[in-house]
Amino acid sequence: MNTMNPELLSRISIDPNICFGKPCIKGHRIWVSLILDFLASGMTIPELLEDYSGLKAADIYACIAYGQD
Repeated sequence: MNTMNPELLSRISIDPNICFGKPCIKGHRIWVSLILDFLASGMTIPELLEDYSGLKAADIYACIAYGQD
């Protein structure tokens, strides 16, 4: 993992018993890859936050940081 953003990346969880071990946003069953796919398709962070009301902007930034790693 990217050691430059350990606090941000701590928002990502990988547990073989949750979502088949795919990286997810901690406390949610939302895959990092799903968020990155939405962003790649043109969805904005405010749109994601509206559609997934339990998320925080930091969760989305954590997905981006995880994807960069």
